[in-house]
Amino acid sequence: MVTVVLMHSPFLGPSSMRPLADELASDGLAVLLVDLQMTVNEAPVHQRLIGAFADALEDAGVGGPLVLVGHSGAGPLLPGFADALELDVAGLVFLDSDLPTPGKAWRDTVDPVLVRQVKGSVRDGRLPRWDRWFSEDPLRLVPAELREEMRDEAPEVPWEFLKEQRPVVEWSGACGYVLLSAVYEEAAAKAEELGWPVERVESHHLAAATSPSAVAAALKSVISRL
Repeated sequence: MVTVVLMHSPFLGPSSMRPLADELASDGLAVLLVDLQMTVNEAPVHQRLIGAFADALEDAGVGGPLVLVGHSGAGPLLPGFADALELDVAGLVFLDSDLPTPGKAWRDTVDPVLVRQVKGSVRDGRLPRWDRWFSEDPLRLVPAELREEMRDEAPEVPWEFLKEQRPVVEWSGACGYVLLSAVYEEAAAKAEELGWPVERVESHHLAAATSPSAVAAALKSVISRL
């Protein structure tokens, strides 16, 4: 049986994925939710993220095969995470995220308007918490108790992170995609073109926190077809 390894967005914390982890575990799956919070405080963030991920799996003592699941900003880093492991990685699943763009930075892959908006909010070299990037609070959809935990975990990431080139790592193994929001429809369509298993959940970007049963069902369907 595979172990499902969940990675939260670098702009959030593990609580954003904990309801999904609990749902998968209740269905009898082996699950590991990796906490990457402390690795995003200083540059170079990508290097620190990947190193901490490999250390976390070694400390957890998990064995292969693994399926790595990356939400949002963790998705494009999945090949780098896989490459850092000596364990058998059976597949990668992108959860409402962009696909890998080796050698490109975040700011090279998103709308220039958002880049200017985010850059204009930088103070002392750091970004505001992710929930403050938008005119409407994205955490409003999350139940109050969990919302406050997610807000407390959200880091002020160095602006340098969004300028860092993503790791140049090739992955030729199995991949799948779970779409949660219309924002990433283009990525899901690209995944379909590549012949990956794709599932769509009509929800929002934080559905792993608010609709874990629906997201778990979609994720299990994709994993079964890797």
